[in-house]
Amino acid sequence: MRQGLRRDMWMRSLLQNYGVFGVLALLLAANALVTPNFLQLGTAWNMLLQSFPIIIMSLGMTTVIATGGIDISLGSTMAIASIVFAKASLEAGWGILPSALAALAVACLVGTLNGVLVGGFGFQPIVVTLVTMMIGRGAAAVINDGRIMTFYDTDIVNFGLYKIMGAIPIHIAIIALAVAAVYFLVRETVFGVFLQAAGDNRRAAELAGVHTFRIILAVYVLNAFLAGFASIFETARLASADAINLGKLVELDCIAAVAVGGTPMRGGQVRILCTLAGALTMQAITTMVNMNNIPYAFSLVIKSAIIIAALSVQKEK
Repeated sequence: MRQGLRRDMWMRSLLQNYGVFGVLALLLAANALVTPNFLQLGTAWNMLLQSFPIIIMSLGMTTVIATGGIDISLGSTMAIASIVFAKASLEAGWGILPSALAALAVACLVGTLNGVLVGGFGFQPIVVTLVTMMIGRGAAAVINDGRIMTFYDTDIVNFGLYKIMGAIPIHIAIIALAVAAVYFLVRETVFGVFLQAAGDNRRAAELAGVHTFRIILAVYVLNAFLAGFASIFETARLASADAINLGKLVELDCIAAVAVGGTPMRGGQVRILCTLAGALTMQAITTMVNMNNIPYAFSLVIKSAIIIAALSVQKEK
């Protein structure tokens, strides 16, 4: 009896920590069998390019969820950062760097508002970020009258299409650097320890001397910063800024990537590499559906089933 219980606990721990890698491997194998040209290098690059914003923002979402919070304003933060970036570069005549800094500053303001209201005033994260979601999307549309701004023959387009050594898209290098940086932050620094302590038991963390407000503020600002960062690269890649559609519902894919990756929705733990695998899992499903001319609705059903399975594994008995 005791040996069987120990085996069950070991299997549950294995699924919680590494199950997402098995799911990703199965999806990649299935794509290799049924998806035309899936094993070509160009398909791999396209898959990573399309998953770029989800991967980058899922890293920030992981830190937010690790504190027991949630952020559904990421898509709106992307939209307003994109419009600011486009306005500053095309109409104000600023260069790429000043325009990008302006966009990041606006994104960080959104994150600061979220962090102050959640960490300082104790408001429910989903309510706070619902408000900033509406404010951000509305402000982005008002600033540009709902128009789509496009870039033609500009440095921004060249920037979005830049390839390292003429072969590797810059987005791939950015993904590697971002994953490494956030992984180091949460796994190798005191901040990461405090982050998990605040998510596990905020009151106990405060009694132990952890400034939980600062931690919560920091993760919401980091989350918004990464959303603005992803927005800049996505705007450059698409050569357009669309206040209405850019980043629409992207936060749902980010939350799904974190959940599938095994970071508990109740907080207290953070799994960055598993989140990366979760984001790639979501994209592998989308790629399989798109490249096999399957209705998009089927991808939603598959993603939902995987999320439910992941949450059931996380559930404590």
